[in-house]
Amino acid sequence: MAPQIDTHQPTAEAAARPADSLSFEAPYLIEKLVNDRVVADRAEGELLFGEVKRYFLLSRSDRGRIWEMHSLRVDDVWHQFVLFTRQYIEFCNRYYGTYLSHSPSNAPESPKMNPGLTAPVATFAEFRDRYEELFGEPLPDCWYDERSITLDRRILDNRVGRLLMLQDAGRVELIAAGGEVVFGVSAIAADAISFMADAGAFYVRELPGDLDGDEKIDLVSTMVQQKLLRVG
Repeated sequence: MAPQIDTHQPTAEAAARPADSLSFEAPYLIEKLVNDRVVADRAEGELLFGEVKRYFLLSRSDRGRIWEMHSLRVDDVWHQFVLFTRQYIEFCNRYYGTYLSHSPSNAPESPKMNPGLTAPVATFAEFRDRYEELFGEPLPDCWYDERSITLDRRILDNRVGRLLMLQDAGRVELIAAGGEVVFGVSAIAADAISFMADAGAFYVRELPGDLDGDEKIDLVSTMVQQKLLRVG
């Protein structure tokens, strides 16, 4: 199903140009993603780059709202694309007539933190609905970082190392500075959580303790979903 481009674009020619960007190929980017182990293989690189291009198209198709970047994995591929400065500028000018700015970070920016913004910030549910309307298919799993966890996935500490870990009565809890319990789980995961805080970056398979493979994946997925960890 062809993308349904917003009819408020100024001309038919201008409206067609962004949609054409979906067929743009960047083999140099995919090679870098694989070599730097940002992705596991070329197929994953092509998939995530495809979602970067779809994000561009979606966010420019409705300028009345601010569309946040909801996936760290997709965002990281965008950032890697930006590093090819000449090719990225040519891409932006060719398909959108302007530079699509991106903060030099692998973490999505939050427009909500900018008090100068006047347009409303779309929710994740609105992003999902707009995606499905535009592309005629469900939002893929790669937009849910917690669904991408495998034993071979590289993970980065997002907050664990800044929290106090307490263990009592068969349970381990992570406590914020104000005393709030941020996360709690069976004490069987204590060694794994302590390892996360100390390591800073790790592969899921490296987690120590008595957790089996599925339990490691479930623990990390939950902590990614709660923004305590992030996908590397």
